[in-house]
Amino acid sequence: MSDHENQYCTSKVAPKDFVSGWVVALIIASTGLSVSTLFLGSEIALALGFEKALIAFGVSTLVLTLMCMATTLIGNRSRLSTYMILHFSFGEKGAKIVNFIFGVTLVGWFAVALELLAIAIFDTTISTFAIEIPKSLIIIVTSLFITITTVYGIRSIEKVANISIPILTAFLGYVFYLSLEKLESPWQLFDYVPAENSMTLFEATSILVGASILFPVLMADFSRFIKTDKQSLGAVLGLTIGTPLAYILSAAPSIQTGEVDIIKIMEQYHMVIPAFLLLFISTWSTNATNLYSASLTFTTIHKKWTFKKVTIVSSIFGTLLAMLGFATYLFDFLEFLGIFAPSISSIYFIHFFWVKNQQYHLDEIRPWEATALISWGLSSVICIFTYLEVFQLTGAYFIDSFLLGGLFYLIPNRKKIFNKKP
Repeated sequence: MSDHENQYCTSKVAPKDFVSGWVVALIIASTGLSVSTLFLGSEIALALGFEKALIAFGVSTLVLTLMCMATTLIGNRSRLSTYMILHFSFGEKGAKIVNFIFGVTLVGWFAVALELLAIAIFDTTISTFAIEIPKSLIIIVTSLFITITTVYGIRSIEKVANISIPILTAFLGYVFYLSLEKLESPWQLFDYVPAENSMTLFEATSILVGASILFPVLMADFSRFIKTDKQSLGAVLGLTIGTPLAYILSAAPSIQTGEVDIIKIMEQYHMVIPAFLLLFISTWSTNATNLYSASLTFTTIHKKWTFKKVTIVSSIFGTLLAMLGFATYLFDFLEFLGIFAPSISSIYFIHFFWVKNQQYHLDEIRPWEATALISWGLSSVICIFTYLEVFQLTGAYFIDSFLLGGLFYLIPNRKKIFNKKP
């Protein structure tokens, strides 16, 4: 099988397969317009009120954007997937540990999106057609569409994103307009006060960072295909603009209706069928991205595993998780990511730019890189304590993770970094 057909799982992307930055920006933006993202925007707006929710949306987006700007350049300059990049900083065997965790995490996201969409479709068919379709059947059929798309790689995902993003954005914008039209003034949104304080601003921000924390780590999977540095930085706008826009477009209708379920919201606007179709398309695009990254991860664990076979197996596993109700653990799952993922970004950022001077050669990968593994382990243990509020550092455990991972890795590598000959 050629590198192209195997999505360059273990090799550098060839120039013939480079794409423009806007293509990747659309793919990234499509992940923001998913059922799970709209659900988060609604939940946080109803829990905090619109004003505090906007602060949470803004702070989380700023943190993630800054991290993505660093890691997108690594992918663009190395032309390698995230999982091959991790081979350099963590070693071939060490990277398998990290990659396995990422792979399982991405399959978990795949399962959550499948389950939330199945719930939405289930509610739609009952309320609109008085027909009850088993959720397990909905999950299986939806998973099949997504898997077929993913098997054909990034070009296939791009085509779905090109269709879904403009249409879904326009639709959500129209619903946002209708929700404002029912208010005497748009400023009434800011007057909403939650019935009970079920969530703090910090908790909301942490959940939002956790929801997208894999973006900085996995940005290289997509930026490795982009033609230039400048375009790869521009692709980050898919997250910077797309994700908070999705949160806001879902927050206003939820405050106006008091509902979190997007289908129930649409019922009040008499647009259940259009909402159902668009949510299906958006989840198709988003989950193809999740499955694509998960499959890339697992192919680096065992080089004889082909991309297509791994995609199918990962899809089956994610489908089973969805059928078992994995979405119940969504918020705990997101907070878990905020502990373990940020430090990996800072470690491989330092390794690429300062330890290796932006030069990665596949024949230089070693079996183990103990420094990176120890740094990751130490930062993760400390962040578990800051998450549990045994003690505090910056006050935000996901920032603790990023800074501590980088600091612990920087100290033993200081001579390599600072004593280089000009």
